Amino acid sequence: MAEKNIKIIVEYKGTAFAGWQIQAGQPTLQGAITEAVFKVTGQKINLIGAGRTDAGVHALGQVANFLIDHRLEPDRYAEAINFYLSDDIYIRESSEIALDFNARFKARYRRYRYLMAAQKSALYREYRWEHRRKLDFNRLQEAAQMVLGEHDFSPFCVVSSRKEDNNCFIEFSRWFQIGSLWVYEIRGNRFLHSMVRSLVGAMVNLADLEPDNNVLNLTLEQFNDIINFQTDKRVAFAAPAQGLYLVAVGY
Repeated sequence: MAEKNIKIIVEYKGTAFAGWQIQAGQPTLQGAITEAVFKVTGQKINLIGAGRTDAGVHALGQVANFLIDHRLEPDRYAEAINFYLSDDIYIRESSEIALDFNARFKARYRRYRYLMAAQKSALYREYRWEHRRKLDFNRLQEAAQMVLGEHDFSPFCVVSSRKEDNNCFIEFSRWFQIGSLWVYEIRGNRFLHSMVRSLVGAMVNLADLEPDNNVLNLTLEQFNDIINFQTDKRVAFAAPAQGLYLVAVGY
């Protein structure tokens, strides 16, 4: 048998996991799927994910791949792996792809979505940020437009995770109001650690119409300066993880 490269598309609820990437002693998505593949095939694989989502973050269309030499048909891996996964993870499909395909490095863009709600819910609290303060939608939209283009997003990244190159190109950034939901959509070639949550946190902070006296609110001008790296200020407003979703990855 010849080695095959298997591509999978994964949906998951991230609440119970310490993120995508394997961590010793912690439940992770990469770890759970890797273990399930071992139970199916008896082989240890290197599972490569397109996005290393943080603890508590969800996914509708995470893409991953692994190399394996096994007799199972490529389109049967999804069903076989799902048998050994908890209900919080679901492999939507599996297929064979070229041997040089790498889910992380071949990706052209990632698309994320953030959900906020103006009221509490016993059912949906693990899937959105319940933010019951009045916001200026126009300010949110103005800030979202400032994000477009190529910028150094290191002020929106966890310091310990900054790279030598922290530039990202953002081609779509927009807020929507859908009923009682506030929805932020962003698409770019790459994202830094906690970048989307920090962007959302900063935008909500500057759009807050009921400011907290104990919290210093940003202005649109300050946000613009941070985006354009005209200040050494670092954003400290990270939105909660449960509202963030990796929606899709494009190749």
